Amino acid sequence: MTNTVDVEPAAPIENRAPNVARLFLDRVEQTPGRPAFRFPDGASKGGIETWTSVSWEEAGTRVREVAAGLVDLGVEGEQRVAIASGTRYEWIVADLAIMCAGAATTTVYPSSLASDVAYIIADSESRVVFAEDDTQVAKLVEARSEIPQVTAVVIFDGTGDGDWVLSLDDVAARGRDLLDSSPSAIDDRIAAITPDSLATLIYTSGTTGRPKGVRLRHSSWTYEGAAVASEPGLLSIDDLQYLWLPLAHSFGKVLLSTQLAVGFETAVDGRIDKIIENLAVVKPTFMGAAPRIFEKAYNRITTMTANEGGLKKKIFDWAFRVGLDVKAREAEGRSVPPLLKLEYGVASKLVFSKIQERFGGQVRFFISGAAALNGEIARWFDAAGILILEGYGLTETSAGSSVNRPTRNKFGTIGMPFEGTEFRIAGDGELLIKGPGVMDGYHNLDEATSEALDSDGWLHTGDIAEIDSDGFTKITDRKKDLFKTSGGKYIAPSHIESQFKALCPYVGQVVVHGNQRNFVVALVTLDPEAIAGWAKSQSGLENPSYEEIAASDQARSMIDGYITELNGKLNRWETVKKFVILDHDLSIESGEMTPSMKVKRKIVEDNHRKQLDELYA
Repeated sequence: MTNTVDVEPAAPIENRAPNVARLFLDRVEQTPGRPAFRFPDGASKGGIETWTSVSWEEAGTRVREVAAGLVDLGVEGEQRVAIASGTRYEWIVADLAIMCAGAATTTVYPSSLASDVAYIIADSESRVVFAEDDTQVAKLVEARSEIPQVTAVVIFDGTGDGDWVLSLDDVAARGRDLLDSSPSAIDDRIAAITPDSLATLIYTSGTTGRPKGVRLRHSSWTYEGAAVASEPGLLSIDDLQYLWLPLAHSFGKVLLSTQLAVGFETAVDGRIDKIIENLAVVKPTFMGAAPRIFEKAYNRITTMTANEGGLKKKIFDWAFRVGLDVKAREAEGRSVPPLLKLEYGVASKLVFSKIQERFGGQVRFFISGAAALNGEIARWFDAAGILILEGYGLTETSAGSSVNRPTRNKFGTIGMPFEGTEFRIAGDGELLIKGPGVMDGYHNLDEATSEALDSDGWLHTGDIAEIDSDGFTKITDRKKDLFKTSGGKYIAPSHIESQFKALCPYVGQVVVHGNQRNFVVALVTLDPEAIAGWAKSQSGLENPSYEEIAASDQARSMIDGYITELNGKLNRWETVKKFVILDHDLSIESGEMTPSMKVKRKIVEDNHRKQLDELYA
């Protein structure tokens, strides 16, 4: 049973392209000479990496050739073609080519183990696989006996062997030959794609268990693009996106759909360690990111200033006191006194402008998704003149379900639903979603589909939420993550974890634990960059390793201080009584985080069961 609908849906978006391929080619025809993509080309000038730019017309030509090459390889309509690669221009070309061939894209994270790659490719019955490099090809070769239906592998970085492994240029050449003999081959394929045709199988990285293939239609992606494009003042053709997000994740994919609908240029580079460096070079107007990126930037800036100390830190702290005051007054509709306005101008010149330059100096806003963003960190950036708009969606809803808008923003919420999407709160507090972006179901998993989608088409998100009187939705926790102490008190761990990250600039991750225990404890990791700077100011810690810092009395005392501060903000039964600092930060490589930077809570707890048990000894 559910409560009444709390947010009334607007009329659904009509007159959009019937499929993604048509959406792409319409964009090519509308703005052929405008820049579409730019990407690092491996060269440098004056020590700075150079970028290559391609127009919509050039991208259209390349996509048609590769699409025709897939047809020549025997790929049929709605058959799956996988992409195992990091975010790069070739990923986008491959995906759009798959769409134009009438096939469906299976996404594979490049960090996936060979066994998981084999499972995804076999379960999806993918016929061709695009692979980034020799590392990805090696996984496919290792699993070749388990994926007999794969007829060809197309490598981005490499020449191939001419047999099972082909280069991207090889496939494009085959496509040109096919188009010479059959000019309408691709147009015929596109004409056969219906809005309900399968477009994408995205395998959720999952915080537990085997990944599930989420079936998303062409109409899901065209809806997402149209929904964002229809938002007044949100994005325009003159914007410039910086795209680093994993394209195997729905957040990255929805930004591609938005680009096709709006027509702005995208700078593409999936190297996470290059984000800050590239922002200064590319100077984008917006970027999507997971909260961890903003947390790390916040940690880096605040700890660098703290380490410098002196007058610079005093000015920095004063500037943020002024900035937070001004922004709070503006949000509440109160006037800003002339003297405070003057102080804000000085703060902007001395401090905020320098922070803005770190991100290129042209950012209109960032979009945060994939996990909850702490409201205090969002307000800190806002005080510095950098707006972060938090949004929400699941792979099962094609990523975009709601977002805050520049003119309608409330920190700590996920904004309001897009036009055509409905939100409802169930009796137990779970958020339910209905709309064009909702999946068809899970691939080959009818039982799991029926558990997630009810008979009326409402998707059960698994998130606990509340909707305020203004229509803004706030996610309070994951339904499965809520736990009850042995004393009968329910605890929302992500709420505690988020508050701690906002307090402590040296923390990497924190995992709160206490299910059926008599008190709450925490596993804490340190941010390697931030803590290295802090260690330099501590006597007895000369050039220490991360492990040495984590084991030091100084680090434990410092974290203990922040835990005490955190506990002052919590209910008595929520307070963290004990903690342990782990000897490593959580990472994708260790298997303790998903590629979209969410903590795999169960795996982390299982990996550190001994430390947890010792905290209760």
